[in-house]
Amino acid sequence: MSLANSVMQTLYVAQCFDGRQQLKDVRVEWQNGRISAIEAGVKPAQHSQQLQGLLCPGFFDIQVNGGGGVLFNQQPDIAALRTISQAHLQFGTTAMLPTVITDKLQVMQHAADAVAALLPQAGHTIVGIHFEGPHLSTARRGIHPADCIRPLSDAELALFCRKDLGTVMVTLAPETVPVAQIRQLCAAGVIVSLGHSAATAEQALAAIDAGARCFTHLFNAMSPLTSREPGMVGAALASKEVYCGLILDHLHVHPLSARIAAQCKGEDKLILVTDAMAHTGSELQSLAYQDTEIRRDGLKLTLPDGTLAGSALDMNTALRHYQHDLALPLGSGLKALSTNPAVLCGLHTDMGYLQQGALANMLLLNADLQLQQCWLQGSRINNNNRRVV
Repeated sequence: MSLANSVMQTLYVAQCFDGRQQLKDVRVEWQNGRISAIEAGVKPAQHSQQLQGLLCPGFFDIQVNGGGGVLFNQQPDIAALRTISQAHLQFGTTAMLPTVITDKLQVMQHAADAVAALLPQAGHTIVGIHFEGPHLSTARRGIHPADCIRPLSDAELALFCRKDLGTVMVTLAPETVPVAQIRQLCAAGVIVSLGHSAATAEQALAAIDAGARCFTHLFNAMSPLTSREPGMVGAALASKEVYCGLILDHLHVHPLSARIAAQCKGEDKLILVTDAMAHTGSELQSLAYQDTEIRRDGLKLTLPDGTLAGSALDMNTALRHYQHDLALPLGSGLKALSTNPAVLCGLHTDMGYLQQGALANMLLLNADLQLQQCWLQGSRINNNNRRVV
């Protein structure tokens, strides 16, 4: 995928977070979609303007069910992927894993085929695919359809291990999938994330020992931490090397719980996600889903019985919630939005850092952390998500 412009471009910015540290008075040069030089402590060249605000790497969302009025499960094709990509790009998401929640094998295969066909094309933010299910705990399934939850078969193993899908993440419940299969997935390069699970801490730790590297939306749809049974949450917080996704929409997780998680995981292992449904980036208020509907109230999405059904959150809002609620350094929040997911997905030479050789996926934020400008592979994206040469 390339939006490359062969003309050398340069910007000067007062403040920059490059994925590692805060820098001042920075010059960034890029060509053919990649950063060719970045230098701090420099004055703007004659007749050049220094941009006011904070330059940072583009956001990377590893859990995106939909956007722009489209749910990927309901429309598993290239057109849907482009719509979802554009819907989230307006909020600074320059890389994402479109997510297929529990469904029939045929739907999963169609989704995979769409991703494989789109990856070589230009003008999108898709870098792989996330299969959230169907190998989950029925007791902790949330809105995942019970009639599609099933054991991991050879057909799904083959699907997950395809080599034309970019980064592949699979969310599974460790008590429902044998350790040998988890080890097989990890050996094939699949990122195994643990979620929608009633597992004991011991079962979760066994999965981590087999290669699982992440927990999906920490605290939600998983066995809690209690005094005598640490559960999934306890295993996640105690395991220093695993990543944890977190939905900061003021609905899924209490701010104090989120702060505890951030303190336990440190600045390198927390990942902010949206868990966005079709409503994000659209005026959609109600979405038909299976034999019911998903209703919207601000960022809150629920089934008629009140069950949370994903979120209408966007990544820029997640950053502002992080900064307002957690009272932790801004750099740690920016890492959770871009650097950490890039490292987890093995894409950190291309994204997550502003450094020589990386893709010029960049954001300019104002003092209130509102998105002001966005560059996708060096091309500035205007408010209508169109490339500005």
